[in-house]
Amino acid sequence: MQAATLSDVNNGIQAPAQPVLAARHFTILLSATRRGARLARLLTERQLVEWEAESEPALQVVAELAANAVFHGRVPGRDFRLTLRLDEVGVLRMEVTDARGDRHPRIKDPVGDGEESGRGLLLVEAYAEGWGVADGPGPGCKTVWAEVRPDRGRT
Repeated sequence: MQAATLSDVNNGIQAPAQPVLAARHFTILLSATRRGARLARLLTERQLVEWEAESEPALQVVAELAANAVFHGRVPGRDFRLTLRLDEVGVLRMEVTDARGDRHPRIKDPVGDGEESGRGLLLVEAYAEGWGVADGPGPGCKTVWAEVRPDRGRT
């Protein structure tokens, strides 16, 4: 019997059926202004292009979460934080942290309540595989998160 060579062993190893992704992370502080909200969407778009994980739903979700941070979570003189995480299986988690931990977002009834606010979260719910709110990371803060699975190579 002949001993196996390293070449024989390597030839016997099969490549995984799906490419394995490396986890990616991006975070930035932005001013709690309309300009900061627009910048959050733009930076998300550029980051997803760099990661080859373009996703129109992700851009819509970030736009809504950033707008909510500016209009409902703003404390004068305090910024909001945008965090993007793309995990090894291709799930993108978007987090927006603002300084109003006392004001948690909720979806309002689209019919009959007469209010305009709260309806943007219907978009988040429609585009995201899941979303929620967590207290923190610091006192008086909250983080609103959503997860989507970007269509690799398509927008």
